[in-house]
Amino acid sequence: MKLSELAEDIIERLWIEVEEEGGAFLDPEAAMGLKSDAEAVRELARNALVELRNGMLYIRPEGREAGRMTVRRHRLAERLMMDVLNLRGEAGEQKVCQFEHLLTEGVDIKICTMLNHPTTCPHGKPIPPGECCYQARQSGDLGVVPLTEFKSGQEGEIAYIQTDDSKKMQKLMAMGVLPGNRILLTQAFPSYIFKVGFSEFAIDTALAREIFVRKR
Repeated sequence: MKLSELAEDIIERLWIEVEEEGGAFLDPEAAMGLKSDAEAVRELARNALVELRNGMLYIRPEGREAGRMTVRRHRLAERLMMDVLNLRGEAGEQKVCQFEHLLTEGVDIKICTMLNHPTTCPHGKPIPPGECCYQARQSGDLGVVPLTEFKSGQEGEIAYIQTDDSKKMQKLMAMGVLPGNRILLTQAFPSYIFKVGFSEFAIDTALAREIFVRKR
């Protein structure tokens, strides 16, 4: 079922209140601080995800999974925005709130795999695991890893560059280190030597740690 964004925000807050903070209910008007959210509350009730009792909003057993997955998408979005895109502060949080609603129909699985199935958000709160996380742990598949985790002769696909230094970013991009490009590590010591296309480059360990590659 696809909920409206307001409904997702409310059940996310309710799940956190109950599952993480030890509460039992939420004031429906205080859920988002807007009386116009009454329709979103009714939407959740129509889908049997919440119930209103004595003017308070309670999560139903059927709503726990919906709430858990909504929290998961929000915290994965936080990881993506802050760790990969380096968007932080109030502006970053606004983008997180917008982006989390797009992580449906398997997009959350792709993001989670790209981020190596993180267990906590940037604020240290747990990210509820998905099926992809359990499968990765069982298979030992690390998904996306720093180039420093590769061995000589291994080839992969560049997933992203993680650096706050614009000069480093420009240097790597000039080498062809761009998401989607194939990369072959030919030497891992004393420096990292790799090929992108027909060109070969050498970088130090610190820079190699900032190149994240999807194993093939």
